[in-house]
Amino acid sequence: MDAFLKGARPAPKAAAPSAPAAPTFIPWVEKYRPKTVDDISHQDEVVAVLGKCLTGNDFPNLLFYGPPGTGKTSTILAMAHQMFGKDYKSRVLELNASDERGIQVVREKIKSFAQLAVGAKTVEIIAPITSRCAKFRFKPLDTVVLDERLTYICNEEKVKCGDEVKGEIRKVSGGDLRKAITYLQSAARLKKDQEIEKQDIFDIAGVVPDSVVLNVVELCKSGSYTKLQTGIQDIISDAYSAGQIVEQLHDVVLEDGGLKDEQKCAIMNQLALTDKCLIDGADEYLQIMSLCTVIMTHYTMH
Repeated sequence: MDAFLKGARPAPKAAAPSAPAAPTFIPWVEKYRPKTVDDISHQDEVVAVLGKCLTGNDFPNLLFYGPPGTGKTSTILAMAHQMFGKDYKSRVLELNASDERGIQVVREKIKSFAQLAVGAKTVEIIAPITSRCAKFRFKPLDTVVLDERLTYICNEEKVKCGDEVKGEIRKVSGGDLRKAITYLQSAARLKKDQEIEKQDIFDIAGVVPDSVVLNVVELCKSGSYTKLQTGIQDIISDAYSAGQIVEQLHDVVLEDGGLKDEQKCAIMNQLALTDKCLIDGADEYLQIMSLCTVIMTHYTMH
């Protein structure tokens, strides 16, 4: 009571220990993105030309094109970092072509940025872009490049992944290094300290088991529309991706020595049509049935 009347304050409570900060999650695609142009893999001609441009600080307008995951974005980012250094953020404007396109983007965002960052005194923007650009084609990455990069990341991240599994990652990614690294990171987070197996990659990538694809081919060879209908219904009910089935059927048909070239051409044409319809949002069951009916016709042709 005396302490209260004298205005004494109670001793402050000890602060509760703070919880440890959650580890920062960094996608390996960004973590292992090349830092300089010389680090770009398998694009020797492009690197040689751009290296000369960096040396002389003389850049033409550039247009990069080629398959996904071959280093287009990494190359231009590495060039920008090398050229502008600490001023990178104020000198580079990145636009997403999926969302930011059309004349309004050119009139507003690009024009404003050019005036601000470069100090342009005119308001003209040149219209025919491709005719005024140095064009660089990025070629697909070969297996050696993919294997080396995956092995390097596995060593850095202490991931247990055998050569056979890396081969499957390379196969299902279709030469797309960005996709391959994403599959590897997803599998590593799934298995933690355990070794990654092929089935883990199949599950992550949504690969249809070979037995299912071969079963589709056998149903087509049977010549029975009833069996085909029942079998395809079961496959669709198991939630396998119709697009993935089409992709894997392509390889099986292509390597089938029992079909003539003319028959393969007709089936490939139908595969392409089916793939286009699936992308447009058509019913998966109907499209696979239509495709398999065509395949059945050629397998049972005498």
